[in-house]
Amino acid sequence: MSWRRPIAYLILTLLLGAMWMSADGDAIFSLTRGGESIEIPDFTFGSAAVCCVLTLVGLLATVYAFVRAVQRKKIGVLPTIAIGVSAVLGLLAWYGGGSSSRITLTFALASGLASATPLIFGSLAGVVSERVGIVNIAIEGQLLAGAFVGVVVASWWQSVWLGLIAAPAAGAIVGALLAFFAIKYNVDQIIVGVVLNVLVIGLTTFFLGTEPFKTNKINLNSSIFHLDRIAIPGLSDIPVLGPVLFDQTALTYFMYALIAALTVYLYRSKWGLRLRACGEHPKAAATVGINVRATRFRNSLLAGAIAGLGGAYLTIAADIGHEFNDKMSSGKGYIALAAMILGKWNPIGAVGAALMFGFAEATAILLPTLDSSAPANLINMIPYVITILAVAGFVGKSRPPAAENKPY
Repeated sequence: MSWRRPIAYLILTLLLGAMWMSADGDAIFSLTRGGESIEIPDFTFGSAAVCCVLTLVGLLATVYAFVRAVQRKKIGVLPTIAIGVSAVLGLLAWYGGGSSSRITLTFALASGLASATPLIFGSLAGVVSERVGIVNIAIEGQLLAGAFVGVVVASWWQSVWLGLIAAPAAGAIVGALLAFFAIKYNVDQIIVGVVLNVLVIGLTTFFLGTEPFKTNKINLNSSIFHLDRIAIPGLSDIPVLGPVLFDQTALTYFMYALIAALTVYLYRSKWGLRLRACGEHPKAAATVGINVRATRFRNSLLAGAIAGLGGAYLTIAADIGHEFNDKMSSGKGYIALAAMILGKWNPIGAVGAALMFGFAEATAILLPTLDSSAPANLINMIPYVITILAVAGFVGKSRPPAAENKPY
């Protein structure tokens, strides 16, 4: 049993204790954004009291983790969730103590889901690709290609739905290039992925600098075309979680279905069994008649298309449209890779890790609203610091597919 998780828990608990010792004033927590059919009154707690309770929760999780480590037993996911939630709430309570601004938890959850959506698509793309034996470092480029092509097609044809068709196609093309060099010519997959990321960044930067994109934004790079929210009657009225989960765009609902479908596809279908066999033992798969190269190529295209949809969310598929900006993926592809590794190449685990990173980004967005003098540069580092700490401290022993990055 690895000692990294108990030590990571201990570090977080010590940080909670430090916040408890320095907390001051009252923190105002709100569970509604306004406009909901069921309004929940705000809660006001002493910042030090909140941090104290959360420190005790962290201490219990830490002690439990150390006991399980000594017994050489699995720690489980619940202590990680408990200490992660405690760390976030403790940071908000400590930072919002004495502030007149409300700590709007529903907004934080909705913002976290929005931030996590491209990461979820990217991490699922990584799961599909790496389970079949192809290391997909090119997720960053696939996200960027989907965002760029999606907004261009939507702007030119004035249809967000055509943009949503074009975005996964663009991601699939990047996936096809990765598969072509990795499968046909046995080029190192990590090197090919990095080169493709640089290629997509270079191409999108070049096109943005051309005269048509500068003078004709309305037809090539417009923020007008985007998906609208679709509130599911009844479910969207559930307090707290209703507005977060069931007042979303069509792509977010599609993401829910995709998570379930991929989980069934990988573990409850013969196609998923073939896919995993190609990533674990391709020679054995070939002996039972599986075309390993074709299976790897097809699933590389599927992975690229999934990542392309995540890129579309950055521009046209969210409820607020955005123009394409240079390098707007901002390392999300690499964070998605980290989520995939943290989730141990499992769709559900990858989604959970992506949500954690998304909520970290939402926390970085919420903190400046509590204190306008907050150091912006340090706060913007929160998602990336948490990515490093999570992979270093929480992954533990994890085994990638045995045949990934191995030519066949």
